[in-house]
Amino acid sequence: MSQTRKKTSSEGETKPQTSSVNKFLRGSKAESRKENNDLKITDSQPSNWIQKTAPSETAKPLSSEMELRSSMEKYEQFLQKLGKKAVNKCLDFNNCGLTTADMKEMVALLPFLPDLEELDISWNDFVGGTLHSITQQMHLVSKLKILRLGSCRLTTDDVQALGEALEMIPELEELNLSWNSKVGGNLPLILQKFQKGSKIQMLKLVDCTLTSEDGTFLGQLLPMLQSLEVLDLSINRDIGGSLNSIAQGLKSTSNLKVLKLHSCGLSQKSVKILDAAFRYLAELRKLDLSCNKDLGGGFEDSSAQLVMLKHLQVLDLHQCSLTADDVMSLTQVIPLLSNLQELDLSANKKMGNSSENLLSRLRFLPALKSLVINNCALETETFTALAETSVHLSALEVFNLSWNKCVGGNLKLLLETLKLSMSLRVLRLSSCSLVTQDVVLLASVIQTGHLAKLRKLDLSYNDSICDAGWTMFCQNVRFLKELIELDISLRPSNFRDCGQWFRHLLCAVIKLPQITEIGMKRWILPASQEEELECFDQDKKRSIHFDHGGFQ
Repeated sequence: MSQTRKKTSSEGETKPQTSSVNKFLRGSKAESRKENNDLKITDSQPSNWIQKTAPSETAKPLSSEMELRSSMEKYEQFLQKLGKKAVNKCLDFNNCGLTTADMKEMVALLPFLPDLEELDISWNDFVGGTLHSITQQMHLVSKLKILRLGSCRLTTDDVQALGEALEMIPELEELNLSWNSKVGGNLPLILQKFQKGSKIQMLKLVDCTLTSEDGTFLGQLLPMLQSLEVLDLSINRDIGGSLNSIAQGLKSTSNLKVLKLHSCGLSQKSVKILDAAFRYLAELRKLDLSCNKDLGGGFEDSSAQLVMLKHLQVLDLHQCSLTADDVMSLTQVIPLLSNLQELDLSANKKMGNSSENLLSRLRFLPALKSLVINNCALETETFTALAETSVHLSALEVFNLSWNKCVGGNLKLLLETLKLSMSLRVLRLSSCSLVTQDVVLLASVIQTGHLAKLRKLDLSYNDSICDAGWTMFCQNVRFLKELIELDISLRPSNFRDCGQWFRHLLCAVIKLPQITEIGMKRWILPASQEEELECFDQDKKRSIHFDHGGFQ
């Protein structure tokens, strides 16, 4: 096939064809590059994107420039219909509402895209039941590296067809089948063609209703996936029973960088099983064990190997029912993870009176950028320890203390942190029982030029702040020049009329060039303020959404 392609590309008649393709692609590629900054695959040679395919039983070579231009016109029209632009070596139809007819059009294009490297048709319901039409053409796009089929309502027949087709794309590096329930119980049918030496780097199977047998099969398969870097098995609640097999397989995936087992039915015993595998995962960067409510108590005697994860940057243990003994054990480990950048311990309410030592030792994590500790029932002593520690976290960008009532009346403990923090981008203090003096303190910090980098500020569900406090805050919020989102909503059970501070807020918003969202749920605007807001909305140069309780 490659010899045929080489031969045809040297013939005189193919040169103007390739030129016309290049002309189309160069025009569209420049526009799309801005909208696809996160694309990993780029190519400076658009002439390699669409070219004549070799003769085969299923695809005939183009014989004239007219045919090529006709195909390109259909391709361009198809993209325009879906609101898409041509991107080099990529077809991205994620969440495009593809119909059965669209699917047929897309399949008809595949013979003209032999160098396709990325195909994303996720979140399109009509893919289900029609995937065989694509898999039958897989041999024509054998260079495919990324295949995303998340939430496509795949049927059992789709799953079987996919398993047979994967053998046709040996260069595959990423496979995403998340949110397809029929994958569960059929995983061997899909991945049976993966052989030792597979180039797969990213495997995502989120919420696929995987069974314990699927987990056992996956554990046996993992040693063959030597290039695997990302494994996401989240929201598969039955695989906890096969964790022994999975953990055994993980010992052979030394290149693994991301392991996500969010909401997988893990138990206390699971911690010990995983702990035995951690010593083999020296390259791990992200570990997510969150929302496994039966995990509580498992860290008491089984977290020693966590310290082996020297390169760990993200640790997510939110909503794991951590006990006081878990916290004591983690206190000996977490501060030694010197590269840690994100730590989420939220929704572990038993931490409230037992985390003082752990929070104090977070000062030994100089790279920490995100600390999420909301809804942990912190007490005054533990909040004091956290406040003293936070002064030393100079790299902190995200600080979430929401739903910790002890913050109310004690925000002054964070005064030095708020003054010294040059990197803070997100500050969340929702439902912290803040009082007027807390908001006045925050306003004074803002006025003096601190928190200048803040982009998101959440002060919602703090209903005890009087109008004078909101006035002081709104008069100074204009100094947060980089602010994008502000939330001052009231609790669902409470409705209040906006005070005169609303006028100050409107004046401040005019001076905030980047703000797009202001949460004001359950604040009711009197008629006079309704008129002010309508006048403000008439300025079409800015698009700012005021989410408020309505007009009175």
